[in-house]
Order: sequence, then C-alpha cells, then structure tokens
Amino acid sequence: MRTQRRLIRILTLATATAVAASIAPLAASASPAPAPAAQSRPDRAGISELRVATFNASLNRGAAGELVADLSTPDDVQAQAVAEVIQRVNPDVVLLNEFDYVPDGVAVDLFRDHYLEVGQGGADPVEYPYAYVAPSNTGIPSGADLNNDGRIGGGDDAFGFGLFEGQYGMAVLSKHPIDLGAVRTFQTFLWKDMPGALLPDDPATAAPADWYTPEELEVVRLSSKSHWDVPIDVDGTTVHLLASHPTPPTFDGAEDRNGRRNHDEIRFWADYVTPGSASRYIVDDEGMPGGLPAGTPFLIAGDQNADPVDGDSVDAAIDQLLEHPFIVDPQPRSTGAVEASALQGRANLEHEGDPALDTADFADGAPGNLRVDYVLPSRRLGVADGGVFWPELTDPLSRLTGIFPFPTSDHRLVWVDVAVRG
Repeated sequence: MRTQRRLIRILTLATATAVAASIAPLAASASPAPAPAAQSRPDRAGISELRVATFNASLNRGAAGELVADLSTPDDVQAQAVAEVIQRVNPDVVLLNEFDYVPDGVAVDLFRDHYLEVGQGGADPVEYPYAYVAPSNTGIPSGADLNNDGRIGGGDDAFGFGLFEGQYGMAVLSKHPIDLGAVRTFQTFLWKDMPGALLPDDPATAAPADWYTPEELEVVRLSSKSHWDVPIDVDGTTVHLLASHPTPPTFDGAEDRNGRRNHDEIRFWADYVTPGSASRYIVDDEGMPGGLPAGTPFLIAGDQNADPVDGDSVDAAIDQLLEHPFIVDPQPRSTGAVEASALQGRANLEHEGDPALDTADFADGAPGNLRVDYVLPSRRLGVADGGVFWPELTDPLSRLTGIFPFPTSDHRLVWVDVAVRG
C-alpha cells in the first residue's frame, strides 16, 4: 500500500553519505549507478543525508491525452526504462523535465502506480508519497505574433513553445513533505519586468530591443514553462527546490529571442537567491514580492539548456549560476560521457569543455554532447557526492541510455548528495 499522497510543489533533494570537508569537483566513478541512498534521517550531529536528482525524461507526447494513455497500463517501454533509471539511483527527491502537465496529477499518479512502484529490470520499486505538478506556459496561446511570421497561432506563438497546453511540463516527486502553503510560482512574471532584460532586437530596424511590440511586451512571459520555489521539510529543516526548464537557445533567427530568453530564465534564479536590490523586482503569481531570505538553504535543479563552454547559449548564461557566490557547482560526472564523446566524434572533437561533465547526448554534427542538466546546492548544504547516470557500453545498465533512438531520453539523470544541518 502506498502511503498517503499529497499533490504539492516539490524539491529535488538527496541522500548524502558524508559531509564533504571541502567543495571540490567530484571524482569520476567507474560505475554510473551510485550507492543506494540511505533512508534520510538526522544523525547524532543533526545532519540529514539527502539525494537530489534532476532528469529530463522526455516523457512528453505529441498530443494532449497521449501520456495518460501510455501510462494507463504498465506496458510502455520508455516509461519502464525511465522508472528503472530512477529506481537505480533512488533519489529522495527528483525533478522531471519534459513530463506533460495533466491537471489533478493524473499522469504523475499513473507513473507512480504502474512504473515507479513496480520493480523494473530487476531494480527495487521506489515510493514517492509526495508529488507536485502545476500548469506550464507551453502551448498556452499568447494571442500575439511572437515569432513575427505574420500569423498568430501555433506552438511558436504560445507563451512557451508547445503544440498543446502543458506539453514539455515538469513534475516533482519526493519522499519528504512539501510545505504546500509556502510554494511560490512565477509562471506569469513578465519578461519586461526584469531590470536590464536581454529583450530581443529586430535586426531589420534601427530601434533597440524592438522584436516585440509594446503591446506584446505587456503579455510576453519570462518563463517558457514555469519557475517553482518548492519548500521541502527535511527532518524539520526547510530546503527550497528551485525548479525550472529554460527554453533551448535555438530555433529562432538573428534576433536570438530564444537564446536571450534562456539567459534571462537562468538569471532569474541568480537574482532570486541574492537578497536585497537584486531580487526586489521579483513578484510571484500571488503578488508576493522579493526573493529568498539570506541564509536560506536551496537547490537549483533542472535542464537549463546551457553549457558553460560549448553549444549555442548566450555567453556566460549558465555562469550566472556556476560562478554565483552563494552556489556550489559539484560538477557531477560520468565515464560513459567520456566514452560517448570519443566514439561519436564530429562536433565533440571541437568542444572545449570536459566531456566527463556532459549530461545530454545531442546530434553528433551539431551541437554535440553538452552539459545542460544541473543540481546546484547552496553553500549552506554540504556536498558529499554526485554523478551522472551514463554507463559505459560494457555496463549492462547501458541498455537504459543506449544510442539513438534512445530507450529513455537524450538527457541523463544527474544526482547530487547533500547534507542538511538541522
């Protein structure tokens, strides 16, 4: 029997097996599967060990209702493989990107019932009594010609790209309670309300930042999906999961509207965790202003669609987080990513970044494999371990990642172990 569930907004937390004496890049592991996560509980020093994961699971479908149909039986092969990856890593909290939003948690309940709570491929079942899903900007008509093609309608003119409302949404699963009343969302925050926003410019005119008309700027939202601040009760200590999935910095033109939006969606969290004037402009969907109070423990999680060195994102987009004074970059890695980069070659041979840090297996011609998925703890949380679930081809578990067409996703699950002090 499942323990009682509550639909809530949630954080990707995790089990840490020890508190790191110093914050340093994590060593590569020969195995992609981490040691099983111990049950989270305070030790004698009042430290709770937690494992946090993020996974762009590609559980999105081409039409509304298809994900529910696929998850209504235990037979969907992709969902089985996604569930097994989660079971193998066994995080305490996991953020799923590209999980279509369905009201009332119908899809996420089916995924738990038919897949996570049933052992897959010899892995043990896993239960997440708490879950949160919420609307996404994807597929919601804006009523404006946002791509300037002379027509209004379709996925490119939605508040976030999508063929139906909720496509490419998010879901959070947790073993820990969420403070539902304290959750904040920023789905409707307007891009123009960010001071110094990188609003796109129409290269055909002399005016600056004029891709969108003044009327369009009154409706254009910053978040392509949503931004969620989800407070989690970890053995009496509240830790905030800051969850998002910025737009890919591609699929546009010389105006670079998606690249600029990606930059500012990432910047939003950099401002949010900075107390004072940097976050004063932020207002949530309930009208509450400001960011996180100083000293609040948090983790930023999600597919940020930005590599620090390679790829198409605006220069230094992800550096806004990786080099933030309040954020730690654990640099999770895998040996499978190194192997894939060498075997696939092509664009990967031109990359400057460390392939061990890659988290996505993209097209070999361009952009090649990149680091785009992150779990970034605040400095208040001790980092003990981390990794990327990317097995080498000789590992039997490589059947869960494979080569194109992928059995799960072109992204890999990223996990980090942290220690929460009571």
